[in-house]
Amino acid sequence: MSTLPPEPNRPDGAPPGHDVTATAPLMGETGGLLADGVGPRQDSLQTPIARRRSGRARLLAKRFARNKSALVGLVVFVLLVLFAIFGGLFTSYSYTDVDFLAIGFPPSSGHWFGTNDVGNDLYAQVVHGLRRSLVIAVSVSLGVTVIASFVGALAAYFGGWVQRAVLGLIYLLLVVPTLLILALIANATGGDWRWLIVVLILFGWMMMARIVFSMTQTIVTRDYVRAARYLGEPPLTIVARHIIPNLASLLVINFALGVVGTVLTETALSFLGFGVKVPDVSLGALLQSGVGALAASPWLFYFPAAVLTLLTVSMALIADGLRDALDPTSGAGARS
Repeated sequence: MSTLPPEPNRPDGAPPGHDVTATAPLMGETGGLLADGVGPRQDSLQTPIARRRSGRARLLAKRFARNKSALVGLVVFVLLVLFAIFGGLFTSYSYTDVDFLAIGFPPSSGHWFGTNDVGNDLYAQVVHGLRRSLVIAVSVSLGVTVIASFVGALAAYFGGWVQRAVLGLIYLLLVVPTLLILALIANATGGDWRWLIVVLILFGWMMMARIVFSMTQTIVTRDYVRAARYLGEPPLTIVARHIIPNLASLLVINFALGVVGTVLTETALSFLGFGVKVPDVSLGALLQSGVGALAASPWLFYFPAAVLTLLTVSMALIADGLRDALDPTSGAGARS
């Protein structure tokens, strides 16, 4: 009777003669187990960075959702955007159409917001004016945020004569009477809203750039910025990939508040007669034309003023909610 030599110890710790493949569950390529034994788990396919970003996004959304006033502001702002985009579908009049049979009429079924002293439908003009003010405000706020973030971050990154030149330019522009220059340039361009966007961007980035410069001075001394510099990455790449993302909370809040500030600035310019001019209209232009007829035709002022108030208040509430969500030291952020 022949005896077989004993089976050597298995490296996986299984007893001799035990078939591991018969009882072990199937493994995916990344090592994640599936309940049915086929393929990798879905969560194992996510990188740690992706899971960290998604977790942070959920946390910020939760903090923002706990702020009831911010949610109300968000809902109002979304409704205003939808009104500006699709509001014209609910009237047969354009903002330039004239109804000679209803000149200076109060609100009615034919003209929901009434008409002005020329016969234009005020509802159509409010829809178009809100759309024009939103385009100006969002474009200016976005442009100011981008320019201020790069100029301030590059000045702090390079230092030396670049820092002195940028800060000197900022201080020079800050003491210039900006509103007067805006009025003169806007008047010279005939009230074209495109030129108004350019002018507001050119004279609106200085204060934000100074704030970004101050905050970037602490970021450029971090180890990851020094490592990127030693690895030979270009300055623009370092600023765009390593510095500006760390200022995201500040930039997001500044963007939201910039929309409010731009709307108020455009309204002030149009109210003084230096902003958007006929045949185009904005909320500021409607207020400027309605204030003169406030006693005889108060609806010409009240409807644009109500829409402007809703827009500015909603954006202020959204900015406040974003600040609480992005700032872990705030009261609302800590409660979440």
